[in-house]
Amino acid sequence: MQISKRPQRTLAREAALQGVGFFHGADVKLRFLPAEPDSGVRFVRTDLPGRPGVAAHISQVVPSQRRTAVQDGAAKVEMIEHVMAALAGMQVDNCTIEIDAPELPGLDGSSKGYVAMIDEAGVVEQDRPRQALSLERSFVVREGDAVLAAHPNSAEGLTLSYHLDYGQASPIGNQSVLVALSPESFRRDVSPCRTFLLEQEAKALRAAGIGLRATEADVLMFGPAGVVGNELRFADECARHKVLDMVGDLALLGMDLHGFVVAHRSGHHTNALLVRKLIQSIEKDREKEVRPRAAALPVRDDGTIDILGILEILPHRYPMLLLDRVLELEPGRRVVGIKNVSSNEPFFQGHWPGRPIMPGVLILEAMAQAAGVLIASTVNRLGRAAVIASVDGVKLRRQVTPGDQLRLEVEAVKIKTAYASVRGVAKVGDATAAEARIRFVLIDAPPTA
Repeated sequence: MQISKRPQRTLAREAALQGVGFFHGADVKLRFLPAEPDSGVRFVRTDLPGRPGVAAHISQVVPSQRRTAVQDGAAKVEMIEHVMAALAGMQVDNCTIEIDAPELPGLDGSSKGYVAMIDEAGVVEQDRPRQALSLERSFVVREGDAVLAAHPNSAEGLTLSYHLDYGQASPIGNQSVLVALSPESFRRDVSPCRTFLLEQEAKALRAAGIGLRATEADVLMFGPAGVVGNELRFADECARHKVLDMVGDLALLGMDLHGFVVAHRSGHHTNALLVRKLIQSIEKDREKEVRPRAAALPVRDDGTIDILGILEILPHRYPMLLLDRVLELEPGRRVVGIKNVSSNEPFFQGHWPGRPIMPGVLILEAMAQAAGVLIASTVNRLGRAAVIASVDGVKLRRQVTPGDQLRLEVEAVKIKTAYASVRGVAKVGDATAAEARIRFVLIDAPPTA
């Protein structure tokens, strides 16, 4: 978890909306109120004794068919995904919503009306930064044919992709959409996209007493020949509405999400499973943060680390310890170490007899061990070990032979609790012997003896 670069936001003034609930058919009045920083989105049931409330958070989500609902005691509010999508898409973090019914109004089946309300009320920044979860690894949820995956993103922010596939016999054709989320893209490309269902599904719901006041003008209904009594706003409106639902459901995380979310045939339940998985990851990271911290690195008065200190930091031992001394260390930024290459190195016996040359892979290993010291200066090393995940951009430029001294210069690209990336250069004198970019994953491991 990290602190977002943007400040929290709330409405500039009160606003009101009214409409009809799609499922229960009740007339609904809403009142949107500005809220204090860190209060999040909260619903208040004004029609119930004591005006009980419920937070719009994944911890309050209860099972509901075809919609997202939250409940805390007597306070239950259903079909919250469209208003949550509007608030999240427009970056309104704190808001109290008073409602006099158990269900949000469907409006035209999209978030367009809620976005218009937010635009009319205005949004103001607050003096508190917004928390964000920046993904450092992938999370995948599967339910039958549905797959929902959240991956690290190459840039800050949230990108969403949805592939809709109901099969060849469905009147709704295959659709795919990709959206880089921002208030502008949400307002323009996502918020107008409406709820949809098959005509036969609508008949079954009405037979069960559900959706009796919803008409063809309110939702996109698909019959064998296509949309019934309405027109599409986008050729891929159905896939875009699925993205709208994802935005609303992911908002139940309670913080911004920076990553790339890819969905195939997923829905509200799958979205909730992913959010719960992300929350569990956050809680595990917090548990790691409260672990006893390792002792400070054994840096000498002159700023160097000798071989005894290196043995304390790294788990490597003969014949794989390839770092003799650390000359310079800027925690979290860079490290400079040396490896004295002796004719007694065990690898020279076979590489090669009569012409000893240090293998390039061991030069890279020496570089990686220097990086291990750099990582240990940033991340709590107690019970953790950095393991090479990938090596890119390798260039071997000079032979290294007995009598040479390797100068290992390593700079941090990114160091996190779960992974790290560095750039390294190995030199003999002023000549570059090797260079590479090395990526590590941090795993649980016994502390160094």
